[in-house]
Amino acid sequence: MRAVVITQPGGPEVLQVREVPTPEPQGDQVRVRVRASGLNRADLSQRAGNYPAPPGSPADIPGLEFAGEVDAVGPLVRMWKPGQRVMGLAGGGGQAEYIVMNEGLLLEIPDALDDVEAAAVPEVFMTAFDALFLQADLRMGERVLIHAAGSGVGTAAIQLAHVAGATTYGTSRTPEKLERAKPLGLDVALAAEHFARDVLERTGGEGVHVVLDMIGAAYFAQNIEALGLRGRMVFLATLGGARGEINVGALMAKRLHIRGSTLRARSLEEKLVVTSAFRNQVLPLLASRKVRPIIERVYPLEEIAAAHAAMHENRNFGKLILRVD
Repeated sequence: MRAVVITQPGGPEVLQVREVPTPEPQGDQVRVRVRASGLNRADLSQRAGNYPAPPGSPADIPGLEFAGEVDAVGPLVRMWKPGQRVMGLAGGGGQAEYIVMNEGLLLEIPDALDDVEAAAVPEVFMTAFDALFLQADLRMGERVLIHAAGSGVGTAAIQLAHVAGATTYGTSRTPEKLERAKPLGLDVALAAEHFARDVLERTGGEGVHVVLDMIGAAYFAQNIEALGLRGRMVFLATLGGARGEINVGALMAKRLHIRGSTLRARSLEEKLVVTSAFRNQVLPLLASRKVRPIIERVYPLEEIAAAHAAMHENRNFGKLILRVD
């Protein structure tokens, strides 16, 4: 099969499309013929040698999300049969013509989505859903601050929070991305430089109930300031640095809850729980088009290096997708 291969740690030039052995499904595994795969910043980190694949995933084939159809099943599979359209979140290996997955980690693609749209769903929508509702317990009527509003996770989080009845605040370094996020449900667009001050002004000093952060250290102090009493913050990435000072007094005074979260490193059992909840609560929203994946551009597999360069330069609003077929 054809697959994107990281030939050595480095820049986009180390990526090549090569012929590699096709995996065979065992036990409760399903082999999927991949038609499209999403690109994520984790792929850039893995390519650079900073984010190795977890055990059980290919060490040199990136790709955390995919969409296609069931090609073959292992002898213990009960949920799927060849020909069914599926999408999923993987530890790696999604940027190839075939991938094998535990059957419980696959999701049926709603008829409303084509393969390219479906490939833009698993990583960003499952990450946003887990962070907002399973980790931060966001509720109707609450206020949520979503950083990197124009990113894949940001565009998904804005839509999910809006549908859930929350008031959405968002930041971006690019004013144009904030304008494009408003039709998705962004209620309040904020400049990144002084977002805490603006949040407090707009909320009468009460702050927000939840912060969803992909920036890290650079925004930490302002995040603490922007959160209200018993606020919750979830860290998903460290694009602005991983180390910063903590005002422990503010944490105590506001009784804040702070969590770090990743999906890739979780156990199979934990991933099955998230997948099941997502299947029940979010797939119906995708099927009815109440929420939808936002796609900036689609690249053929052979242009993987160009896709990496575009993501590195932060040019995209929403997702970059690779066509595998």
